[in-house]
Amino acid sequence: MSETRYALNGMVCTADHLASAAGVAMLDRGGNAVDAAIAANAVLAVTAPHLCGLGGDLFALVHDGAVSALNASGRAGSGADPGRLRAEGRDRMPHLFDIRSVPVPGCADGWLALHERYARLPLADLLAPAIRHAAGGFPASPLLGPTADFVGTLAGAGDFAAVRRPGDVIRRPGVARALAALAEGGREAFYQGEFGEGLLALGGGEYTGDDLARPNADWVEPLEIEVFGHRVWTTPPNSQGYLLLLALEILAGLGPPADPAEPRWAHLLVESARAAGHDRLGVLHETAVAPLDTAAARRALVDPARRSPLPAAPSASGDTTYLCAVDGDGMGVSLIQSNASGFGSLLFEPGTGINLHNRGIGFSLTPGHPAEYGPGRRPPHTLCPALVTRPDGTLRAVLGTMGGDAQPQILLQIVTRLLLHGQTPGEAVGAPRWRLSGGDTGFDTWRSDQGVEVEEGAPWADGLRERGHPVGTAAYGTDFGHAHLIDLLPSGSLAGAADPRALIGAALGR
Repeated sequence: MSETRYALNGMVCTADHLASAAGVAMLDRGGNAVDAAIAANAVLAVTAPHLCGLGGDLFALVHDGAVSALNASGRAGSGADPGRLRAEGRDRMPHLFDIRSVPVPGCADGWLALHERYARLPLADLLAPAIRHAAGGFPASPLLGPTADFVGTLAGAGDFAAVRRPGDVIRRPGVARALAALAEGGREAFYQGEFGEGLLALGGGEYTGDDLARPNADWVEPLEIEVFGHRVWTTPPNSQGYLLLLALEILAGLGPPADPAEPRWAHLLVESARAAGHDRLGVLHETAVAPLDTAAARRALVDPARRSPLPAAPSASGDTTYLCAVDGDGMGVSLIQSNASGFGSLLFEPGTGINLHNRGIGFSLTPGHPAEYGPGRRPPHTLCPALVTRPDGTLRAVLGTMGGDAQPQILLQIVTRLLLHGQTPGEAVGAPRWRLSGGDTGFDTWRSDQGVEVEEGAPWADGLRERGHPVGTAAYGTDFGHAHLIDLLPSGSLAGAADPRALIGAALGR
């Protein structure tokens, strides 16, 4: 179980205590939840390159009396050519070491959009802690240390060359320069400065100057449903957030048992997730209309007693970081930022040493598919932050998780524990989890949907097998996400928990 922390005047939850501390420092200086979220994310972009960074994408929900949604996911460059990939014999986007799976990163555009609309403090103040850590050094975390040894051998990744174990000091001077350029010169200094010039050169025709000049952040209409006496919100396509809402609607009509330890509880949640997502590959793309009106029909596919045969998916382990912040005025931010696969594509912009995501793996190579790889298009995204409001519209909770395709499945479990079963953030976040298994990357679950994987210590394995589920087990840890949650209590206090699976995560308050 994770420990629930309490505060009265603000709270920040992230996967790294250094990032949480930076966020709380902005609250102490008079900043709001958006200021705290930007500062925390910027530190994570330095200290957690295995999860996120300036070379990745961003989605966010903000509650400030009303709920707003931000899509800061990048678009494929003008040189995107699906025919060339098919001519190479590929039926999927390349996973690693290929610039064609690197849309223009949207993270910096996301920070700028959030800052312009909501922030109180200057951007330079918000980025100062991250610049200090990048220039002066920070200790490698227990999750970063073991992977940095390999990464340090890659082109452009010299910052990690001397790292061998947790606690080794890492300095990232190029990232410090990129952050300083963004703080001092804004968007143009980043996307058309050292980083942008290096990206154009590395792209070899994948991008043009116009691609980098086009902002990647858009304010969009959030999705919402009413369930368990609350409204649950998330981001619309190209985000897969609709899978969370659809699964919750399916589940609510199935009557889950009162005790989450019962195997029937896990069975109904698993089947709700399968019914919501079995056709994801065919229906998720950037202009899709989320199929929330299909909940009743999909619920009819579920057998409350047995694993159900579902229609075949149409032809066609993630590393991310989630953070949340709430300030003393009740503003809440639910923000998720990602490289996709760990360090992403394992390509690094050579001047700054910023590692580049591989979100392009979400594109289809099927000719005519609505999510087909092509110039200016956004890929289907696993990222799906969540936010909960009470019936009167006031903020109840902000939550989210890393986890690739499994993100909506993990959130389904946490939201149900929080809203239906009344668990504390520590109980809901720390409890053992299940996830749908299939494929080998964490981003191809829906190509096979082979079964269910449960964490060690979970009470459901035998009961799920009895109901016809192929079940595997895995160690309690990162493979089941890093979820964080802040709950606003009726008393006015804040209750929060950072996922113990992140090892150094922290829920810090003031």
